[in-house]
Amino acid sequence: MHIAWLGKKSPFCGNVTYGREVTNALLDRGHQVSFLHFAQEEINDSQSERQEVSIPFLYKSQIYTIPSFKSSKVLIQSLRRLKPDLVHASLTLSPLDFVLPEICEELNLPLVATFHPPFDRKRRNLTSGTQHLMYQLYAPFLANYHRVIVFSHIQRDLLVRLGVPEAQVAVIPNGVDAGKYSPGLSRVKTELDAQRLFVYQGRIAAEKNVESLLRAWKHSEMGANSKLAIVGNGPLAPSLQAFYGQEHGVIWLGFVADEQRRIEILRGSDMFILPSLVEGLSLSLLEAMACGVACMATDAGADGEVLEDGAGIILNTHRVSAQLQTLFPIFRDHVELTTLLGRKARQRVLDRYTLSQNITLLEELYSQVFQQQRIYMNRSV
Repeated sequence: MHIAWLGKKSPFCGNVTYGREVTNALLDRGHQVSFLHFAQEEINDSQSERQEVSIPFLYKSQIYTIPSFKSSKVLIQSLRRLKPDLVHASLTLSPLDFVLPEICEELNLPLVATFHPPFDRKRRNLTSGTQHLMYQLYAPFLANYHRVIVFSHIQRDLLVRLGVPEAQVAVIPNGVDAGKYSPGLSRVKTELDAQRLFVYQGRIAAEKNVESLLRAWKHSEMGANSKLAIVGNGPLAPSLQAFYGQEHGVIWLGFVADEQRRIEILRGSDMFILPSLVEGLSLSLLEAMACGVACMATDAGADGEVLEDGAGIILNTHRVSAQLQTLFPIFRDHVELTTLLGRKARQRVLDRYTLSQNITLLEELYSQVFQQQRIYMNRSV
């Protein structure tokens, strides 16, 4: 099957990783993939089997994209030239998302969307309330897609309550390559001079609630042999670094682009912490779990669903700092607890969240949508 994938290649975020991993897996299974993304000029990637098409834009960030006035025209011309069997839009939160159903209907192309925005199952704070408004805004337009992929049953139920037909919403969670992301040797603890290593990996932004993590760490007085590594960058990084530094056992590693280095950091970690106020289904969390790292995450989004029934520690978003202050010393002093939780985390990924299993589900969805579109077209003739 020939899939036209409309997604994101930069700046780095979960959507970028999702698009790269899924399209590469589809190529490995023998599908043809044309990758359409927002860029100012045509990019030739000699290392990729994907045919790439640039869509012009005025502005893009990790959160949203503003297309140029020519973007719809370029997209229509590209799809006419490519003649794909199906269009899969990994939604980039741009105005183009709202006109895609009309464009694909004009071209008689089946259209699938993956809807990424983070959420909280309960509107417990301003951030989660804002994200709920995003779901309310998108729901009427998502109803016009042939299928909408979400990462959890909680997310599906939210969209259905907002009016998206249940039959059009498919739950296909994020998945990781459990062969690549796996337990293994690492020298990270030696490099960071740590006997016990706790790690956060993600954006340093308000919705990620990193300050609550840092505050809890500082007040826990974990000692010289325990370190907290912060992997990532974002708007709050400079201000937080000024108050939480090496004198508190906090090591700022910045954004780590090299995937193998990120894996090495995870393999050397004792515990991964994700204190977010809102989430979708965190790929960083799944990667840590696949590497056999004990995990703590809030019950925002689908992360609580991932860790339920003993696969990790689930935190309440209202009391992150207080909970972490209690838990940090326990996991510092009891190696056997982090070892056991790491094994359970790895097994949970193998049972539910491998990339291979999820690509199979995606192929089945593609086939269903494609066949339904053919039947519709034959009846219309």
